[in-house]
Order: sequence, then structure tokens, then C-alpha cells
Amino acid sequence: MRIPVADDLLMSERPHLSVVIPAYREERRLQASLPVIRQYLESCNYSWEVVLVDDGSPDRTSDVARDLLAGAPHQILRNEPNAGKGASIRRGMLASQGNLALFTDADLSTPIEDIERLLPAIEAGADVAFGSRAVAGSELSVRQPLAREMSGRVFNLAVRLLVIRGVCDTQCGFKLFTRRAADFLFPLQTMAGFAFDVELLGIAQAAGLRIQEVGVRWENSPGTRVSLAAGMKAFTDLVRVRRRIRQLRREGALGGLAAARTQDHA
Repeated sequence: MRIPVADDLLMSERPHLSVVIPAYREERRLQASLPVIRQYLESCNYSWEVVLVDDGSPDRTSDVARDLLAGAPHQILRNEPNAGKGASIRRGMLASQGNLALFTDADLSTPIEDIERLLPAIEAGADVAFGSRAVAGSELSVRQPLAREMSGRVFNLAVRLLVIRGVCDTQCGFKLFTRRAADFLFPLQTMAGFAFDVELLGIAQAAGLRIQEVGVRWENSPGTRVSLAAGMKAFTDLVRVRRRIRQLRREGALGGLAAARTQDHA
């Protein structure tokens, strides 16, 4: 699909879009998902790159990715040892070069083409546009097991009470950032586990950046590696996120983000 892209971005030495994919023991899933991602990106009218971060996988995740991305603009990074999904995404986003940077899950629970749902929000002035399973326009073809879905709802309620106002779903792994927003937010990210999404969006909101939640398609992957124990730890991590944001405010670290937003949309 062709989308409106400013001439100066098309002429930029940077790729227009970076797609960052965290991966741990994903050699089988990548054989299905990477060709789909590559085919979609090759159909677009802008430059792009894929940044895959192998989080210390004991299998052939890196080798499979290298083979499937041969001839395409890409980076393959490897953590040694395993560092966690949040740390992998942080590394990939900071290594990415695109004017825009998307991170998405290796299982494509949200189809890659749903970036077309996020792009209009960025074009309208958002600094961060993120996929949601809980707002108008979302489509859930395969839902999570009831227990996991209910715990997710409780978690999202806790997020709204403790950290972020007006957001229904922070945990969908499909988020798009402007370059300036990514360059300011990811160096401030400290969470390596389940709550890293909350930390990023909480810092962005506290800094006065514009964040926009967008309904996307989503299909639960039965092979998810988010354990119940990790999910429970995320509740305690919300308190840490709240303290982290307060610390950044005291240190005056958030004013630069607001200034960056003003420059981006002047």
C-alpha cells in the first residue's frame, strides 16, 4: 500500500521506517512471520529496515533470521546472556535508524499491515501511536484464555490508577514512535520485563508527549512465553514505574522530551 510520505523523508539517508522484533527461541515462528513482514515492506513506497534482537536464544533464531533477511536492509543483534523482552526492544530501538520505529512481536499477533492504522495518528501529530485490543476499531479473532484475559483487565485498571491516565491497553506489542520520541524515551527505559510498556508510555505522558491508542487486529498466540509469575511481578513493577517517573520529574529529565515534541510539530 502506498501512503503519503514527505519528499524530504524519501530523500533522507535514514530509512523511513525501522521494524524492531524481539526474539527468543523463535526459529520456527520466524520462518512464517519474517517472509510476511518482508513481503509487506517491499510493497511499500518508502525505505525501511528490519532490526531483529535475538535475546540469547539457544536455538537457530539468529541464523534463520539472517537467511530470511538476506538481501534486505537489516540488523541482527544478539544479547548474551538473555536480558528480557524490554531490554531487547530497548536495544533494538536505540540501534534502529528509521525516521519512524515500530516494535512488533515475532508471532505477528497483530498483522504487520496494521501499521497503516497507526500511521495516520503519527501524521496527525502523535509522538507515539500504539495498538490496543480494548478501544473502538480493535478486532480480536482469537482471544486469550479467560483467566489471562481477566488478569490483564485488572492489570490495566491498576495501570490507570497508578501510572497512566486514559489508556485502556498498554500491553499490546505493537507500538510506533517518531525518531525523536524514540531517542528520548528509550534511554530512560529501565524495565526489562512485562512492565516496560507501561514505563515507556508513562514517561511519555508525564513528559507531555502526545500518545494515541489505536484499535488493531489481534490474535492470541498459544505459544506465548509470558508466565503467570512474570505477569504477577508486573503489578509490583507498577509501583517502581511510578517512583521512576517521580524521580525523573525531580531530576528535570522530562522537560527535554516536551521540548522535543514542540520542535517536531512546530
